[in-house]
Amino acid sequence: MKDRNDQQELPVIFDCEGVQLLGIIHQTVAAARTGVLLIVGGPQYRVGSHRQFVLLARHSAAAGIPAMRFDVRGMGDSEGEPRNFAQIDTDIRTAIDIFFTHCPNLDQIVLWGLCDAASAALFYGYQDHRVKGLILLNPWVFTQQGAAKTHLKHYYLLRLQNPDFWKKLFTFNFDYMVSIRSIFNLLQQAGGPSAAKQATTSLTKIDDHLSLPIKMRECLKLFSYPVLLILSGRDLVAEEFKETVKGDPEWQSLLKDQRILRHDFSRADHTFSSADWRDQVSSWTLDWIKALK
Repeated sequence: MKDRNDQQELPVIFDCEGVQLLGIIHQTVAAARTGVLLIVGGPQYRVGSHRQFVLLARHSAAAGIPAMRFDVRGMGDSEGEPRNFAQIDTDIRTAIDIFFTHCPNLDQIVLWGLCDAASAALFYGYQDHRVKGLILLNPWVFTQQGAAKTHLKHYYLLRLQNPDFWKKLFTFNFDYMVSIRSIFNLLQQAGGPSAAKQATTSLTKIDDHLSLPIKMRECLKLFSYPVLLILSGRDLVAEEFKETVKGDPEWQSLLKDQRILRHDFSRADHTFSSADWRDQVSSWTLDWIKALK
């Protein structure tokens, strides 16, 4: 199949530990040395939220950058049992293998991931010499304490500024006990042990027992190539990431590295659901990939 820009879209079925995976490779007319692999995150498949992966892959191919999107095991049209983002290293590696097979001029790959797919990209990237860049959107750094603090700060405080909240309050159309219990539970969780206290030094192998924010931080330390970080302004996942960074000097130091480019997209939601937001992400993505050496 070809789109209006005459870019070929090639369906592929490939083996991953005895399980058949399905992907789509968006090839370019001219040979290219850099490709982008779109990693699926959460309960979605290769099309992406609001067809984001399809549109981004087509835009990428039209700009001369081949792209691949695929379903990991247990997702979409791929076989196998469902697995979480921390268990798809092999899926990513076999997808890169097949991408290189069908685009033989490639010599480097950029991994693109949203939410827990960004976490998966970080987990995998430092392990494969072919990966020369990461694009991370609203990375998932969930801990109970972090989520509770973020919810208290960025949900309940915002509710206090909402006129509808006060209208419900003064008209007694408000369940006080449910809200009090919810806030009390969040305060208990927010007071738990901090993930940032799990100090580490010069890891060469990541300990699976580390908390998610620390594990991601250590993976980023081990990845020595450029990183594009895009954070939404209307998203609790992004806010938890920002709060994690604020509470961890090592994260702060890492993000100051000149190899990391950060865009804060104040208007956007978690999945960049409007055409304007999606197009802006696409523009940042392709400009950054073109600038890679």
